Amino acid sequence: MHRGRIAPTPTGLLHLGHARTFAKAAGYAKDANGTLVLRIEDLDKARCQPEFTTQAIEDLKWLGIQWQEGPDCGGPHTPYIQSQRLVGFNAVWKMLHGSGSIYPCDKSRQDVERTLVAPHAEDDAEPIFPNSLRPDLSAGRNATSPGNTNWRFRVPDGAVITFNDSIQGPQSFIAGKDFGDFLIWRKDGMPSYEMAVVADDHAMEINHVVRGADLLKSTARQILIYQALRWSIPHWSHVALINDAKGQRLSKRAAGLSIKELRNKGLSPAEILTAPVDSIVRL
Repeated sequence: MHRGRIAPTPTGLLHLGHARTFAKAAGYAKDANGTLVLRIEDLDKARCQPEFTTQAIEDLKWLGIQWQEGPDCGGPHTPYIQSQRLVGFNAVWKMLHGSGSIYPCDKSRQDVERTLVAPHAEDDAEPIFPNSLRPDLSAGRNATSPGNTNWRFRVPDGAVITFNDSIQGPQSFIAGKDFGDFLIWRKDGMPSYEMAVVADDHAMEINHVVRGADLLKSTARQILIYQALRWSIPHWSHVALINDAKGQRLSKRAAGLSIKELRNKGLSPAEILTAPVDSIVRL
């Protein structure tokens, strides 16, 4: 049985790219006579706002995107709000800790950048963590909880992570070269994006992940987490990104291309989801 999901982050208004990606996910679920789950990924306490969650649900409904599980669908389900799922995240941290895949890390981004001898790729959210900063294998082995420190996943250097994306085609990344040890738990008591989505997709039995192509490298990291936990890996579909009139990738700061603003300009759901992008981004 197909189980897909849409997972907006309420740090701003949904935009054109979100609309088309979520519609693609809904289309896959409908064609497979499967289930679509709505999950609100609100772990960024500083930036996530309830009003953005409310607006996202309103926009999705207006677009005609229907989900069968999650907020505002009328069913008696377990929470689909990430900030309400911390007990489960702590349980997954313990599983990763038991596998020996993670270690505590007090190194800052500045520490990492000072150690690097070569520049990292501009599209990376963080520089590649150097092996010279890794602690001994015994570090943190007696821990019983994450505590107030960061934890990183120790990648198997040189391992090749491959997967076949139904939209982007075959993908291949090398651990330790394309990305290094990555955060799975933050010192503020929250799981990282990489860990949280794996934990939630597994708990919600998601077997088809549809999202933006900017997350292809994240998929390689997440596959390593799936493997460490010996969980089934979902099928992947990464949708091409949409650029604004200046050729820049759409972001939530592009208010003119938010679903709310496009609605105010008189566009219909069908136009937002199917009209040529150039005709919309130049409005």
